Amino acid sequence: MKPVVLERRKFLAGAGLAWLGSLAPAGAEKLLASDVLFAAAYRDPQGAYGVAILDEKAAVVSSHPLPGRGHGFAANPRVEWLVAFARRPGNFAVALHRGMAAEPLLFHTPADRHFYGHGVFSADGRLLYAAENAFETGDGVIGVYDVTDGFKRISEFATHGVGPHEIVLMPDGKTLCVANGGIRTHPDQGRQKLNLPTMAPSVAFIDTASGTLLSSHALPARLHRLSLRHMAVDASRQVWIGGQYEGDVFDDVPVLARLHEDLGLVSVQLEDRVATALGKYAGSIAIGNDGVTLAVTSPKSGVVITLDTRTGKALDIDMKPGTCGVQARKDGFVSSSETGRFGASSHDCAWDNHIARV
Repeated sequence: MKPVVLERRKFLAGAGLAWLGSLAPAGAEKLLASDVLFAAAYRDPQGAYGVAILDEKAAVVSSHPLPGRGHGFAANPRVEWLVAFARRPGNFAVALHRGMAAEPLLFHTPADRHFYGHGVFSADGRLLYAAENAFETGDGVIGVYDVTDGFKRISEFATHGVGPHEIVLMPDGKTLCVANGGIRTHPDQGRQKLNLPTMAPSVAFIDTASGTLLSSHALPARLHRLSLRHMAVDASRQVWIGGQYEGDVFDDVPVLARLHEDLGLVSVQLEDRVATALGKYAGSIAIGNDGVTLAVTSPKSGVVITLDTRTGKALDIDMKPGTCGVQARKDGFVSSSETGRFGASSHDCAWDNHIARV
């Protein structure tokens, strides 16, 4: 089945201009009063999809249409672009510019690739790395896009695993950490998971300059059906990874792991009450501004859990029905829900799983 490619001309007809440059006076006033902005993908009551830019009080500053359901983002303080990625197995991405004159850029994967919903900019902001699926073989790849040339795809390299999901750039600015979720998909079968009995999730460190695999890490074989998906890096360079268990509901398995470049990948044994609250499903994950507080959501059970990364102990369990996304803010974390809640505000939409700071 050939991917559906939306014509750029048709997309631009409804897309508007830059997300900061085209603000109405009310939106500009909200912007000036806010120290931080957030981006989140949504579905409106009519079933249309888009990206909203919100201020720190969860008021919408601007909104922009997407051709289909969005998922995660690439954002970098050094880069004027915010990129929203299609949810798996979508093949589009939309880049929104902060400036006044630039139109949104709609770009796609090659015909035999699809996005996994996440990406990250290079340290200098000149390249975009995107998690992709070479779906005829099932191999995970990182597509490399030239930001300075209209997000033209210029190369790719292997993730050395199946189903790459979130990507983070390590503090050294030259190493990617990739969560290979282990699940194979094909656009002809939509979001169907095709290889659950043989899943092999892993986390890989990859050199951005050469695409060389630096190291690959896996949990014990008994946890091979724990799909490793979303990540955050703490102040001590530990990578925290949230998992989504695809095995028997009665299995006793951890859904959180941490990876240290010297100590390897280990599962995090949470207190019983915390593990029960997560329900074998870790969704969005974020590190607080202090570098040592971790927040994890579980859309399955509607909960936000905060942990101390130094001890692994829970600091708080906040039950909020429909909770899906979480992100650090000035005084802790902000979360969103599938029912329209964003922080303490309510909106007439369903938020997707992730919030980006922009």
